[in-house]
Amino acid sequence: MSSKTQSYKNHTRWEPFYHFIATPIALLNLIIQVRHAYYHGTRYAWWNVVLAIGFFAIVTSARLMALTVQDRVIRLEMRLKLRELLPAPMHADINKLTVRQLVGLRFASDAELPELVQRVLKGELTEQKAIKAAITDWQADWQRA
Repeated sequence: MSSKTQSYKNHTRWEPFYHFIATPIALLNLIIQVRHAYYHGTRYAWWNVVLAIGFFAIVTSARLMALTVQDRVIRLEMRLKLRELLPAPMHADINKLTVRQLVGLRFASDAELPELVQRVLKGELTEQKAIKAAITDWQADWQRA
């Protein structure tokens, strides 16, 4: 856990191996291979373009799969949390919240969560960024993918 305080302004997580090593290398490789194939035009050069596209797709899809699984876990976690915190008449409304809205709500404290959920359901807050920006008591999450 970091000693730094997390907030809306600094909650984005940068994964160094993905964001600063794997993705730039895969993209640079693709650009180099396309350039090489353009100038030399051999079948082998174009096959290297195909391989570079595949390599870039693997790197990108690995990140997207991790984020998809994380969103599913957040959806489950937030639905369980909301069942504990919201009054019983609102339990049916929990399923009306989208995954993006639940992801936005996950940083809210237990005390402010019911009010934020009501604002989301009324349509006052619809976008994930707007929901996060409306949170006053930010609860840090240092274990995100």
